[in-house]
Amino acid sequence: MKKSTITAIFKADIKKVWEVVTNNNKYEWRSDLSKIDVSADGNSFTEYTKDNFPTEFKITLKKPYERYEFDITNKNIYGHWIGVFSSVNNNGTQIEFTEEISVNNPIMNLFVGLYLKRQQSLYIADLKKELGE
Repeated sequence: MKKSTITAIFKADIKKVWEVVTNNNKYEWRSDLSKIDVSADGNSFTEYTKDNFPTEFKITLKKPYERYEFDITNKNIYGHWIGVFSSVNNNGTQIEFTEEISVNNPIMNLFVGLYLKRQQSLYIADLKKELGE
């Protein structure tokens, strides 16, 4: 398994950051996605890249304004994602997102660490834009 963690601090309050990150019905701010399909019960969703490549997510924990977790699977990978949210700096928010991924193809295993770092950096950049920072 490859593990990658990214931490960032936002000026926005924790409720706003939480709402943007956990609202899977509003994904247009994500520059890497073409769409997200959310299950009727809201406990799982499928993200589609700009090339229409699907990745399935099953929410395993959703503790408002504190912690958000889900399992990840597609034809190439499987793993788990953990998001930790904390209030900091007079109404700001710190996030710590950790992703642990296993790759089905041993050759791809050589590159998955770089891929995770790139994806996490893009996500934070998109989130900053959405929050107006």
